[in-house]
Amino acid sequence: MGAVGIQIVEGNPHLRSLLGWHLQQVGYWVHQSADIQQARDIFLSRQPSLIILDSELPDGDGLEFCHWLQQQHQALILMLSARNTEPDIVAGLRAGADDYLTKPFGMQEFLARVEALIRRSRTVSVPASLDYGDLKIDLVQRRVRLKNEFIDLTPQEFSLLYVLAQAGGIPLSRSELLRKAWPDEIDNHRTVDTHVLSLRKKVEIDPRQPNLIQTVRNVGYRFNVELVDANGTTQAKLGSRKPPIRPLSKVAEN
Repeated sequence: MGAVGIQIVEGNPHLRSLLGWHLQQVGYWVHQSADIQQARDIFLSRQPSLIILDSELPDGDGLEFCHWLQQQHQALILMLSARNTEPDIVAGLRAGADDYLTKPFGMQEFLARVEALIRRSRTVSVPASLDYGDLKIDLVQRRVRLKNEFIDLTPQEFSLLYVLAQAGGIPLSRSELLRKAWPDEIDNHRTVDTHVLSLRKKVEIDPRQPNLIQTVRNVGYRFNVELVDANGTTQAKLGSRKPPIRPLSKVAEN
């Protein structure tokens, strides 16, 4: 159970801290979010197994965020709400919540609901890795393989590669990467550039002419999913030395 990650999305700081403390006491890894924007970034970077979601958040409707989470197909959702009428409960469940707990509630009931959902999560098939042909990103062990050989990445390099890969080819700005891939609040774009250079040295055929992690002018960086050809072969450092089959995007520059 200690390896299970739980994200608490709760606008009340006192309740958020209280729930987090009790969950940590029984062995869960806990990530806390105060609003939807922060919650979305933490979810994408940490991939928790269970979301504890308040129905009313400072920057938006918890039901709408619940619907977004459901579309990710990667986590179970326990919704907390002061709304206790039948229509409110039905609306929460229809939005994607797997369970609905009305406030106020007892801590033992809360922990029992969490335990029951975690048992369900172990029977749900969730992605344990991202697979890009020869490049495989193990989300459980936080390791990366190219052509069945492990690449020695630092924890920060892994987080950066994971966030870029999960974006599916969409360019991410340096500010977005700092929010999603760094555990602490940092406002230095050169930090991103430095880690991208380090990462390229480990996964690119020629770091001076990168193909896998591309620079996008006036935006930031993107993971070149087009580099995976029809046969699922990644033209990366340990892959074929032939040039990529598909041309690079015109917006990408080194």
